[in-house]
Amino acid sequence: MQQEKQPDYRPVVFRDRAAGYAFLTRSTATSERTIDWDDGETYPVVDVEISSESHPFYTGKARTVDSEGRIARFERRFGGGEEGSGAGENG
Repeated sequence: MQQEKQPDYRPVVFRDRAAGYAFLTRSTATSERTIDWDDGETYPVVDVEISSESHPFYTGKARTVDSEGRIARFERRFGGGEEGSGAGENG
């Protein structure tokens, strides 16, 4: 690969402002803003709207939308299918 065509890969801090969480990693993301990190160095900072600290799946705070299950709800609404196919029920 040609080195002059590759983006600059360097340490960057990603900050989740909603959760008050930040982490240092390597990335090609750019930012004009900087932050002083725990190691005394200054790094570019990229603000993100959601991270593993604020995402419902990772935090365990996800809402349960379907508590009884789709099959059980179908059987309750339309009969469990125990009577047969349903043809000739009223006839």
